[in-house]
Amino acid sequence: MENMDLCVHYDNCGGCSSQEVPYLEQLETKKNKILEIFKEKNIECENFEGILASPDIYEYRNNMEFSFGDLKKGGKLQLGMHPRGKRFDVITVDQCLLVDQDFRNILSTILNYCRKNEFKKYHIKLRTGFLRNLVIRKGINTGEVIANLITTSQVKHDFSDLTESLKSLDLKGELVGFVQTINDDFSDQVKCEDLKIYHGRNYFYDKLLKNKFKINSLSFFQTNTKGAELLYAEAKKYISNAQNKIVYDLYCGAGTIAQSIAAGADQIYGIEIDKNAANQASENADLNNVKNTKYLAGDVLKKINEIEKAADLLIIDPPRPGINPKALKKIAKIGAPEILYISCNPKSLAIDLKELENYNYKLEKFKAVDMFPHTKHVEMISLLKKISN
Repeated sequence: MENMDLCVHYDNCGGCSSQEVPYLEQLETKKNKILEIFKEKNIECENFEGILASPDIYEYRNNMEFSFGDLKKGGKLQLGMHPRGKRFDVITVDQCLLVDQDFRNILSTILNYCRKNEFKKYHIKLRTGFLRNLVIRKGINTGEVIANLITTSQVKHDFSDLTESLKSLDLKGELVGFVQTINDDFSDQVKCEDLKIYHGRNYFYDKLLKNKFKINSLSFFQTNTKGAELLYAEAKKYISNAQNKIVYDLYCGAGTIAQSIAAGADQIYGIEIDKNAANQASENADLNNVKNTKYLAGDVLKKINEIEKAADLLIIDPPRPGINPKALKKIAKIGAPEILYISCNPKSLAIDLKELENYNYKLEKFKAVDMFPHTKHVEMISLLKKISN
């Protein structure tokens, strides 16, 4: 799908920023930006191993969070993305090229239903309204699809009719779940205060390399499945054989990285602040027959104290802002011989790498994997080794 025309929404939608740029040029721009960021922090770049292209550059996303809204006050209900620079407006993206036709069909069906029933968008300033978001997830390697409609509790409505419409759609994949999440929180972040399951289940399965993972409709999972397989395959090449080693998997999410690249470890200790994700990591370890795992739910800063065995390898995949400085200091003092640091933000990565130099960690090599074509974002793999004082 490399020769698709520009998305019809591209001029207005803020989801993409560089679709008009040839893909090889996008990669070159990202590579140069990474090197610029690292050089600004005086980080040695001789061991930069370049940037790898995404296996797919269209219809690559397995997860989209769409917003309900409008383009003008009191205007027609929209479901999609925010236009560039307009946080409170929404444009319908029923022909988005970052996702496949199943996403587009589900979005259109739900939007038409909500317009027909004259439901109102949630107004974040006034704290009134019903519709907030729609999250669609798809197992790219399994075909399993789940749709999660996020609303407030201000309207009581039975979505059984909508459920039947969704079940009757001619999808390439299979709709394994349609759920409604009740969220009355004042923030923009999707939170689950109550859950109603109208069809199937609130999770789906996808495969990465040889493993199968159970993913909740709101839990973290790499958004580009084929890109994640490339990322993990490259990451596995970076680390020494994990056999008989103690591995700390920090900010582990559903356990996908360590279970994919360090399954032969003597022991894997995972730490994840999201309790549901930590529980899923345990389930996934059982699912993939990965032995000797222990997952701790809580803040890395605190939970890392509960691990008694010294680490041979640290796997770190923190949120976009990077590692909390206090947590980074504690992580560095563990003194593990190797650190594999995976990051979706070169800027925060560079800051953390520079700090790790103070604890005698040397950046051995690093590379980028383009997990987000047509956007400014990129994923990074870095290997650090402890050197003698």
